[in-house]
Amino acid sequence: MLGGFGIGTTEFVMMGILPDIANSLGITIPQAGHLISAYALGVVVGAPSLVMLSHRFAPKTILMALMLMFTLFNGLCIFAPNYESLLVFRFLSGLPHGAFFGVGAVVAARLADEGKAAQAVSMMFFGLTIANLLSVPLGTYLGHEWSWRLAFVLVAIVGLFAWLFVRWWMPALPMDNPHSLRTQISRFFRSRDAWLIMLATAIGTGGCFCWMSYIAPLLTDVSGFDASSVPYIMALAGAGMCVGTIIGGRMADRYSPALTTGALLLAMAVALILVYLLAGSQIGMLIMTFITGALVMAVAPPIQMLMLQSAKGAETLASSVLQACFNIGNALGAFLGGLPLVAGYDFRSPQLVGLAMALFGVLAIGVLMNGWRNRVSSELEAY
Repeated sequence: MLGGFGIGTTEFVMMGILPDIANSLGITIPQAGHLISAYALGVVVGAPSLVMLSHRFAPKTILMALMLMFTLFNGLCIFAPNYESLLVFRFLSGLPHGAFFGVGAVVAARLADEGKAAQAVSMMFFGLTIANLLSVPLGTYLGHEWSWRLAFVLVAIVGLFAWLFVRWWMPALPMDNPHSLRTQISRFFRSRDAWLIMLATAIGTGGCFCWMSYIAPLLTDVSGFDASSVPYIMALAGAGMCVGTIIGGRMADRYSPALTTGALLLAMAVALILVYLLAGSQIGMLIMTFITGALVMAVAPPIQMLMLQSAKGAETLASSVLQACFNIGNALGAFLGGLPLVAGYDFRSPQLVGLAMALFGVLAIGVLMNGWRNRVSSELEAY
């Protein structure tokens, strides 16, 4: 959970300090948005590759190595002299993100009591949501009032403590996957269900990143908030994420993870419409910031459990690939959400792109569930 706290800080603090980085480095806000995409690309590359490279090691060893990489590369961001070097360091700092969450999710599920696996996974993600409540607003404040580089000092300190705590308190679990890496890869990537879940994650959850990537200029330029208010509003989003993480975990244990995922993606689409319509109202935006923040994280535990259930025998690989898909969504949301801004539309326009992406995720989950029903019907007829 502490590792998730550090990861959440570096991933989401960028949204709050985007204007400060743009001003400091002499670039546009859409260009600064590429720093979000670079981090997400690092997650996409690192999640499956680092898991495959480390599959022969015990989970504790893997998590310690990943957190050491995370701390080092985020520390380098402090000293980045220009936009190009910061872009490279952001890519490198994203490499251990997905693998850490991927391995951590499997460990959490293994340690959980029976029937509470999704809640255990949600508590791992709870560190990420606490970051949005505490360290992301703090990092945003430091970026506004002093220097955006101090946000990465904060990240590096958290990463160092996370490495120490994993070393001291992480249970030394043995490897438990008897299948070879080749067998895992073959089994996972030949699964139709796995591809549908990946699509729902990469595109569907990307809708929320159209909102989150440009939330700071949306609040200041459209809603009329002062820049000094942004850290406090980010804390409100973080509070929503904390609530959403808990609700999502409980819903996934109580109901079908697939049904829960589809319902939450549909709710996300509705929320993005409301953000678009209420962007000019400060009260409306405060309410929607909390609700949309809750939906951002509520979908994570059920879709994580959905993937684990659909990838028997390749759980760690599948879990890490899912984290890569989350960050493909992050990159797509930042990139596609920025296109209408480049075309000259205002900062409300990314919400419409996010709406289309969220609805695509609902469609993918619907196709998945329909396939399940058809297979059950065929088996009953054969019986």
